[in-house]
Amino acid sequence: MRVFNTLSGRKEEFVPEGDPIKMYVCGVTPYSECHIGHAMSYIVFDVIRRYLEFRGYRVKYVQNFTDVDDKIIARSNQLGVSARELAEGFITQYFVDMDALNVKRAAIYPRATEEVPKIIEVVEGLIEKGHAYQAGSDVYFRVASFPQYGKLSGRPGSWQKCYIDAGDSEERRAGEEGEKPQEDKESLLDFTLWKGAKPGEPSWESPWGLGRPGWHIECSAMCLKYLGDTVDIHGGGQDLVFPHHENEIAQSEAFTGSAPFAKYWLHNGLVQLGEEKMSKSLGNLITVKEALERWSADALRLFVLSSHYRSPITYSEEGLEAAGKGLERLCLAAHRESPDSSGMAVEVAPYRERFMEAMDDDFNTAQAIAALFDLAREMNRAAEEGSAIDEAQRMLNELASVLGLTLQEAEVHLDVEPFTQLLNEVHAKLSSVAPDLAAEVFGTGGTVVEQMSQAGAEAIISLLVETREKLRACKKFDFSDKIRQNLAELGIILEDTDKGTIWRYRR
Repeated sequence: MRVFNTLSGRKEEFVPEGDPIKMYVCGVTPYSECHIGHAMSYIVFDVIRRYLEFRGYRVKYVQNFTDVDDKIIARSNQLGVSARELAEGFITQYFVDMDALNVKRAAIYPRATEEVPKIIEVVEGLIEKGHAYQAGSDVYFRVASFPQYGKLSGRPGSWQKCYIDAGDSEERRAGEEGEKPQEDKESLLDFTLWKGAKPGEPSWESPWGLGRPGWHIECSAMCLKYLGDTVDIHGGGQDLVFPHHENEIAQSEAFTGSAPFAKYWLHNGLVQLGEEKMSKSLGNLITVKEALERWSADALRLFVLSSHYRSPITYSEEGLEAAGKGLERLCLAAHRESPDSSGMAVEVAPYRERFMEAMDDDFNTAQAIAALFDLAREMNRAAEEGSAIDEAQRMLNELASVLGLTLQEAEVHLDVEPFTQLLNEVHAKLSSVAPDLAAEVFGTGGTVVEQMSQAGAEAIISLLVETREKLRACKKFDFSDKIRQNLAELGIILEDTDKGTIWRYRR
């Protein structure tokens, strides 16, 4: 296996330190609902974890919640609730969203508010070693004490330029918001480890007075507590490379005196709406909840994973529509009836090898999915020729599960009214062009139509499919094609097999 390491800027052979693999991914700041950008990141690292487990590794996966923060406090004041109550509500919603997306839960979800003793321990150690200093009731990390500052973001040896290069972008958000005037700090570059309390804010006792943790220090403290001095994989979005992950490296390695803090740094690309990154601060959000009202979890996962995880993706209705149609092809292959045949079955080994080769190459899910589509196409061809596809179906489902795809049939509640209307239209037309056939299918006087209107949508669809088959047998192809088209407009797709026509609801 080879992975792209942001720290080195190149692909490297993946050699974990030990068993289990220690994996840390930065979590959400719960002051609003999760959006598609969050979904992308957690789907990506869920798949990375799943593939490592598929390859036989054990993985200890830790993901934090930043449950105290300037934005949480501001939002809680705006809504008139406590910061704790606000954060807990959105943490609960986070789990609802991620469970719906089939994201496996981490082993541990530490929260900043529950890790204050460890955070204080790390800050005290940094002060003792000369890497941090107190200024009033605040504590800052002394960037000048860590010459390697900038090595993750590609600026080693020129750390003085880091904040100038970053400008005033959102990347500077947490450590710098609410900072004291310049004269209270030794350098503009120094970032906050501990913030002195302001009136009405959540606070904890510390050697420097009442206060709360800075944004960056919490992740270092959690990694050290739950995973040790070195983690194998540290993940997050590309917008966290600087300053958050850069600061994590500095404070963690300065505290422990050992490097690397993380052996492999993996960063996913960002989701864009048009030309802009999707973010809470820009307000251009599509929440996970909103997306799942329109698309299945499998369709959203397929949309995300059809691009390489380090590439940006642009959210669009067209892209999700294409993902939904692609998902239909995989589901049809996974669930179609396998012929009872002793004929040549699909040779599955080459597809498994292609899948693993793609995933071994920096988790290239786009190429892995291409192997699944090729396998599905070969399965359909084999089934149409009467060959058994049982083994291939097992393989397809196994590899799809590595990507978190369930390939389950969608549970659908169909409104009977539009199908009843279509049935009446077909009956009326058939009665005029082929009265004998109409009587055979619908009974004299349309008695079957009356019965079907009470039987439900699925019974009506089955009758329409039967009608279409009889029309095809009579070579009335224009009429039969029209029924197929009308059903498609109502979300019903038909598949003609050697054992008859089956129908499915479009996911």
